Amino acid sequence: MLQTFYDYFWWHRLWLPVNLTWADLEDKEGRVYAKASDLYVTIPLAFVFLIIRYVFEISAAGPLAHLLGVKDKVRLKAAPSPVLEKFYSCSTKLPRQIDLENLSKASRLTVRQVERWFRRRRNQDRPSLQKKFREASWRFTFYLIAFIAGIAVLIDKPWFYDVSEVWNGFPKQTMLPSQYWYYMIELGFYWSLLFRVAFDVKRKDFKEQIIHHVATIILISFSWCANYIRVGTLVMVLHDASDYFLESAKMFNYAGWKETGNAIFIVFALVFIITRIILLPFWILHCTWVYPVEIYPPFFGYYFFNVMLWVLQCLHLFWAYLILGMAHKFITGKLEQDDRSDHDETDLPDEDEEDESTKNGTISNGHSVQNNNHHHKAD
Repeated sequence: MLQTFYDYFWWHRLWLPVNLTWADLEDKEGRVYAKASDLYVTIPLAFVFLIIRYVFEISAAGPLAHLLGVKDKVRLKAAPSPVLEKFYSCSTKLPRQIDLENLSKASRLTVRQVERWFRRRRNQDRPSLQKKFREASWRFTFYLIAFIAGIAVLIDKPWFYDVSEVWNGFPKQTMLPSQYWYYMIELGFYWSLLFRVAFDVKRKDFKEQIIHHVATIILISFSWCANYIRVGTLVMVLHDASDYFLESAKMFNYAGWKETGNAIFIVFALVFIITRIILLPFWILHCTWVYPVEIYPPFFGYYFFNVMLWVLQCLHLFWAYLILGMAHKFITGKLEQDDRSDHDETDLPDEDEEDESTKNGTISNGHSVQNNNHHHKAD
């Protein structure tokens, strides 16, 4: 049964234009073609990226954060409570009023003390400022290097200036070594992002991020197997063109350089709109939707590739809406915080703590109340 599924999945009529088979894409006459088996290397490469990232965050991003004065706020820890911890872990992190009352009886704490415990416990799970800075530093470094490498790969290619050249001789287009490494590195990196997504900083567009990573991996993999390599490199370089601006804006905001971070974010917004809202649909999608049918009748792979590109484009429109809203608030000075951010909740003193603070001059545990109310506009 598996063999039957394999045969149907790789049926040449699905993925290749009419009158062509996989035999036509076998290495011969000095031509080298992409092979599905090449993609196996991207999985171990993803783990190599995870190791490199770990070393980078310790040896480079950490010291850079210290140099720029990125410091974590002191967070008051929730006191040990098996009853509350079990409810927090197994039920919900945001209990309702009736839950608070029941937990108050079970834990022998007042309702206000239970509320405070959950506030502190949620704050404990939120990522620290240094963790955010290290992640942004890693992505900034990769996206910048990837963008420069992408330009180097494409700068001397005719299809970089005339997209109709993408289909010249398609699909019998030999693969270049630079294209091989560009693809493998990009795909390995996105696999590493997907492997780490559960441990990285989570934002409100967490689901959209997963969809983006999965769609990107499918697109890169499919374009490789079906020899859509020329257009694939164009799509990748367009995506890398704006991302390093966003990550650098985050880094400056985490370091407290708000004005610099905001200015870079405006640049990011402009580049994002130009590359993903203008160039991608009117340059790339026009190229993939209109030109191929002038050469071959439409086939399944043609529709599949364009549908996946439109999935990415819909995500770009969603993010463009958020980005333009934030940029407008930057310019008008009305932005208080990034809607995607996860900020610490203010830990206000309760009456019983006020009595204790009157005696000792401090709030519980000997620490002043810390409110991580930084407005990370580009987070």
